[in-house]
Amino acid sequence: MVLRKGLRAWTAASLAALSACAVGPNFRRPAAPAAADYGSAPVAGTTAASPVTGGDEQRFVAGLDIPGQWWTLFKSPKLTDLVEQALKANPNITAAQAALRQAQDLYKAQRTSFLPTVQGGFDATRAKNAIDTIANPTSLPQSNPYYNLYTAQLSLSYTPDVFGGLRRSLEASRAGVEATRYELIAAYVTLSSNVVTTAVQEAALRGQIAATERLLELQHRLTDTVKGQRGIGTASELDLLAQQAAEAQTAATLPPLRKQLGLTRDALTALLGRLPSAEPTETFSLEDLSLPQELPVSLPSRLVEQRPDVRQAEENLHAASAEVGVALANMLPQFEISADAGSAALATAALFTPYTGFWDVGASLTQTLFDAGALIYRHRAADDALDQAAAEYRAAVILGCQNVADTLRALQADAEALKAAAAADRAARASFDLAVQQHQIGTLSVVALLNAEAAYQQAEIALVQAGANRYADTAALFQALGGGWWNLPGATFR
Repeated sequence: MVLRKGLRAWTAASLAALSACAVGPNFRRPAAPAAADYGSAPVAGTTAASPVTGGDEQRFVAGLDIPGQWWTLFKSPKLTDLVEQALKANPNITAAQAALRQAQDLYKAQRTSFLPTVQGGFDATRAKNAIDTIANPTSLPQSNPYYNLYTAQLSLSYTPDVFGGLRRSLEASRAGVEATRYELIAAYVTLSSNVVTTAVQEAALRGQIAATERLLELQHRLTDTVKGQRGIGTASELDLLAQQAAEAQTAATLPPLRKQLGLTRDALTALLGRLPSAEPTETFSLEDLSLPQELPVSLPSRLVEQRPDVRQAEENLHAASAEVGVALANMLPQFEISADAGSAALATAALFTPYTGFWDVGASLTQTLFDAGALIYRHRAADDALDQAAAEYRAAVILGCQNVADTLRALQADAEALKAAAAADRAARASFDLAVQQHQIGTLSVVALLNAEAAYQQAEIALVQAGANRYADTAALFQALGGGWWNLPGATFR
């Protein structure tokens, strides 16, 4: 008796030890990049400043946290309102939220695999017995071959997770939930950035159109002047044709700008989750926006925590690691426990009366002995998928660091370009003012005056483009750094 009890205890302890382990690799988060910067891209210091709209000095601050609603740093109530509308109504966000809920529900359903399954059943059978047989399944006289049989029973089945295959599968499912959550975060960050950059693009196009229209008006006046001069013999036909060609070339640049503005408005309307007929009433110019003066710079080791695409790739790597364990567990013996209990009687009123009950308990072990190598190849395929996920994670880290480096370089170059454009604009304006003074005292012709004004307007177009680039690349930096989603309320992405 003591030996039997000891054997039972040893068996129970062995099963407990088996159930406490899970085959396959245990996932460990990849090490953060050891790089301390982004190469020659600036991680500290300031940009050049210019005394124009959008020409404020910007300062790079290493380790500065990013607010969850970073678009409010542009200090435009109209822009903030549109971003909030887009985040509430854009169907891509709605779809990503539904995908997350689906992944969570599937995970919850899979958790039930650790518990026994209990099913209830009831059978009612009408049968005829062969009279001339020796065996009689009932106690009734053989003269009545017809009988009813009623059976009510409960069935229990349970699959012990001896080698951890179920746990690894649940681990992969949980990683899938997290990957879907980071996919939602990425959609959220991308959408908010797209609204900001689209509004900036609209502002830039409106500024370019306004400057082009002024330039076209000047060139038209210049054409009329040359026509008059040709009439009195002070200008040639070649001069007139050259001026008309210049005016036509300027006029040809206006339709593409207006077309691009219309497409930009359509894009902004779509980002808000609306049809083109419901275009927003808000319009934007660069004067409506303020340039954020402190720009965060997160080091690569921190960036991998902030970028949702990198975190999604990490969870995909986690899931692939767990699937290796699932494939390995499928190669090992499979255990199952089953039990049935119930009552069978020839009349429903007799169910659950004495001598009608039955029960059975069983256990089974199944081991695949030959499958032509299918399980081995599935295990190798899981290893290959793990290698693929590791490479994709590495690619996501490289892309994230590249995006940050690109935007840092762009912001530095944008500031220099705006400074140069502002200097060219000031020079063109000074030249135009001097031309006006000389024309007023009769020492400069009207043609020369209009040429000076046209040069000034062209410099203004270049200035608008340079200023818009700073706003757009500032928004791109916030997106590249992860968009500050970790500072939003916890319920936003659940």
